[in-house]
Amino acid sequence: MQKKPFFVLHFSEILLAVLLVISSAMMSFSSGGFILNFKEIGFTVFSTIQSGINSVSSSVANSINAVKELAELRKQYEILSEKLKDYEYMQRSNSEIRKENARLKEQLDFSQSLAVQNFAANIISRGGDNLYTTIIVNKGSRHGIKKNMPVIAIQGGSIGIVGKVVSVGYATAQIMPVFDFSSSISARIQNTRDIGLVSGNGSDTLPLKMQYIKKRVIDELRFGDVIVTSGENENYPADIPIGTISHIQVLDYDTSLAIELAPIIDFSRLETVLIIDQKSPNDKIAGEGSER
Repeated sequence: MQKKPFFVLHFSEILLAVLLVISSAMMSFSSGGFILNFKEIGFTVFSTIQSGINSVSSSVANSINAVKELAELRKQYEILSEKLKDYEYMQRSNSEIRKENARLKEQLDFSQSLAVQNFAANIISRGGDNLYTTIIVNKGSRHGIKKNMPVIAIQGGSIGIVGKVVSVGYATAQIMPVFDFSSSISARIQNTRDIGLVSGNGSDTLPLKMQYIKKRVIDELRFGDVIVTSGENENYPADIPIGTISHIQVLDYDTSLAIELAPIIDFSRLETVLIIDQKSPNDKIAGEGSER
């Protein structure tokens, strides 16, 4: 025997329940107990969206400003870097100008102190041939330069022999330096006054050699002793330094010492020279003497 269900919902009962719910809701709306403020809901939603948009816009604006500031900083950095380069270049240029002015003043003072006429000249080239290594300067016959004139220089506060003029053009002249094989200068040891002959070895990187100094004076010689021109034969002015003793060798088969000299002049750094006219007085000194 089949049992009947304990609780059975009929259509009429369901309909009644639905009507009761709807009626309750309408009563709540009408009594103000359950009121939705759509205006406030809309403002809240809009404010949230606007806040998000503002946040995104602000972030984008900040990023754009940061990019602009970075570009401006880079531009300023490049400008400052260029100014720094210009400043460093100016500093180097000023330093070089000061050094050049000091060299020229040193040369001018020495030139004016010489009793004989002299001509300042710049080295414009260097070369060599089968006879001698040459130094070319920018003074020639139109300036008063003549063959066999001695050439000296002042370098680092020291005066030294450079060589002599061997060929003269209209606006240039060739100088045979003391280190040339063909160079031969009558010279003295400054402290002992012994006389000998100084000649070159063919290169400015090799020492000069001094011959005909007797062995008996070896105990009087010291490394660093200065060798000067003797002034004999009027080829060079007297007592102009040529070099300093760097090596002394005693040869069994020779009565003379074999002496090597380090040149006073550093030819690798030589830029300007003074060409000496020993037969003409210095016009400046002569003029000062006549004024007195």
